[in-house]
Amino acid sequence: MKKVFVLGLALLLSLGVVTEPNNVAAETEKQSLTEAEVKFANDLRRLWVDHVLWTSNYITSATTAGAEDQQQVLERLLKNQEDIGNAIKPVYGEDAGNELTELLKEHIVIAGKIVDAAKVGDQSKVDQLNEEWVKNADDIAVFLSQANPHLAKDELKKLLYMHLELVSDDLTASLQKDWEARIAAIDEGMTHIILMSDVIADGVIKQFPDKFN
Repeated sequence: MKKVFVLGLALLLSLGVVTEPNNVAAETEKQSLTEAEVKFANDLRRLWVDHVLWTSNYITSATTAGAEDQQQVLERLLKNQEDIGNAIKPVYGEDAGNELTELLKEHIVIAGKIVDAAKVGDQSKVDQLNEEWVKNADDIAVFLSQANPHLAKDELKKLLYMHLELVSDDLTASLQKDWEARIAAIDEGMTHIILMSDVIADGVIKQFPDKFN
């Protein structure tokens, strides 16, 4: 978990989401969050936490013999991608929200294929799908950075790549039945996704300050 925290903190510092200790007091005096800003950030956090939660639940269902809820969990997971897309529609519009949903659904579909390939030990297929997964992460980073000048494409890529790595750790630990490693991967995934969500929320709030007064 330490590597995720350090990486996340460095990213947040670089994007101005958090400040160095000596600047905290000054920043506190200059900035005070409105109720609308807090609600938006918290709502977005909840959606991204659900993203990790239901992805992990899908891994459980897909890798557990006799599990009967795989389809229902997948439907809930895909609904989460719609919810994230809907969350940005009030500021970016219907089309942009739908585009983000489609990119995130593609992220989930590829992840599901990786789970299936990993289950049968088809490493060549896993490698191919991982390349597609990274390409999709790049597409998400490009979409968000083009929509918002406060979100740097390269920093978003780093955040998304770490998310992919932690989901992969979750899957690997599940297949190996290494439950302690799996718990650690899920914990790290939750910590990281909150950091990523906060970066995105901060960028949106900076871009549309009048909408959060």
